[in-house]
Amino acid sequence: MSVKLGIDKVNEYSHLFEGKRIGLITNHSGLNADFESTIDVLHSRFGLSRLFAPEHGVRGNLQNGDLVESYTDERTNLPVTSLYGKKVKFSPEALAGIDVIAFDIQDVGSRFYTFMYTMSYAMKACKEAGITCIVFDRPNPLGGLAVEGNIIEPSCISEIGLYPIPQRYGLTIGECAKLFNEEYGIGCDLVLVPMSGYSREMFFEDTGLKWVLPSPNIPTVNTCFTFNSTCIFEGTNVSEARGTTKPFDFIGAPWINAEELADVMNSKGLEGVRFRSTYFTPGYNKYVGEKCGGVELHILDRKAFKPVKTGLHLLFEIRESCKEFEFLPPYPGSKRPMIDFNTGNSYIREGKYSPDEVLSIYQQDSKDFEAVKVKYHIY
Repeated sequence: MSVKLGIDKVNEYSHLFEGKRIGLITNHSGLNADFESTIDVLHSRFGLSRLFAPEHGVRGNLQNGDLVESYTDERTNLPVTSLYGKKVKFSPEALAGIDVIAFDIQDVGSRFYTFMYTMSYAMKACKEAGITCIVFDRPNPLGGLAVEGNIIEPSCISEIGLYPIPQRYGLTIGECAKLFNEEYGIGCDLVLVPMSGYSREMFFEDTGLKWVLPSPNIPTVNTCFTFNSTCIFEGTNVSEARGTTKPFDFIGAPWINAEELADVMNSKGLEGVRFRSTYFTPGYNKYVGEKCGGVELHILDRKAFKPVKTGLHLLFEIRESCKEFEFLPPYPGSKRPMIDFNTGNSYIREGKYSPDEVLSIYQQDSKDFEAVKVKYHIY
């Protein structure tokens, strides 16, 4: 049986919307089973008052990091308020005349992803304004069982890690909303519209749903897995292959020997993955127009594959074997280098521990989080 998404059950929850002035946070991944956008579903049935645009825009037409300006949506003529740019939080003016805020965006199952923090800002704003926040649930493409990674240190909280959760947290977006609301003290009037037919062991392809890339650099379900491995290279002078057809599946740099790196990574015997030497030329981001040597991660067994462990071993290997390797300096106005926000600590950058010692810390953090997250399971 195919999974029925939260938005596909909207008629069962019509009482939440009828007669209400509705604000909606969504993007192009907000579709029902008939590929009808959540914008059109809610606007045709109940009438929307305002749209709110996360990173990449309400129609998903902007690249990572591009500032989203407030504008008018051409299809609906609705005002669109930016939630990504100089101001990422809701202003009182944006919520004026709104009775409920709805949220429907496909998550990727990674702490690095900004959309669930956009959701948390909405929840906080709803709490302050005394209005209801409604979350339409969607599957975690990585499944809801495995947990992997470390808990962020308080000094490394950022827009790519706003709460003390590991890189791979094993919750749906709706379960994350419950976690944030209850465990981390948001306390808004939260209503979750759950899926039906979903179970925790499902990977995305098991749901019978069609994948729609939620952002430009997450083109496939497979990318959701490699994202948890290689997104940490954002904080280094190694390209994570943005600007190619295989972002996060590839990593590399002009000064990396692709064959040597593939050979040594394969010799480590990491679970569920093989490394293939590869070359790519980014169209934007790092090393535009330069040929990079590196590796492609081929996932052979998703259940065995440990993306966070794999990414750490890859980072440590390149740092030790390539004299050109560097961690990038802090952005203007930031007190820390990007890598600290990627990894949630400073000890990776400082080289305090071996990979095995780091993974021992991560395993304990994962175990601690598993004891917390189970309280918020709804499937």
